[in-house]
Amino acid sequence: MNSRDLLLSTKLKNGDTSAYKELFDIYYMPLCIYSLKFNDSFQQSEDIVQEIFVKFWKEKLYLRLNGVIGPYLFKAVKNNTLMQLRKESKYIFEEIEEEVLKVLDDESIDMLTLEEDKKKLFKEVEGLPTKSKEVFKAIVLDGLKYKEVAEQFDISINTVKTHYSRALKQLRKSLKLIVFLLLI
Repeated sequence: MNSRDLLLSTKLKNGDTSAYKELFDIYYMPLCIYSLKFNDSFQQSEDIVQEIFVKFWKEKLYLRLNGVIGPYLFKAVKNNTLMQLRKESKYIFEEIEEEVLKVLDDESIDMLTLEEDKKKLFKEVEGLPTKSKEVFKAIVLDGLKYKEVAEQFDISINTVKTHYSRALKQLRKSLKLIVFLLLI
């Protein structure tokens, strides 16, 4: 058990509010950087970490911990960051679904324009960072599951999800075309 965490926990439980600032000063930046492992926005990482510290203080979560504050904070950051990514992905896919339905309702689909868009899309995919591109192609073009991709590239499933999420964010403008091409 970390003696610094134990000391801070004791101070917090005894009502010493300076311990909260000390805790914040010690863990804020490392937690933001840890959040970046799963998320590509430093601003969003800071927001997540700040929300965790606010909740930690308001709900007096330190009273429930037995001196192990650091591991709790890191786990909370990981969970909240991944939850935020899931929310964003859901929003992006709902947006795509609306666009695809509009395209499918439009009976005058221009195949020449579609072919040009397809070429642009493949060019954009080739412009992705190497790992994100490989993961994206494996999932979208090869139809592999996250677990299969993780095994193929010898990386964790969370790393696969992170690369895939980053690729989708970068290709956001082309996502409706991606989904449409998958439907054809």
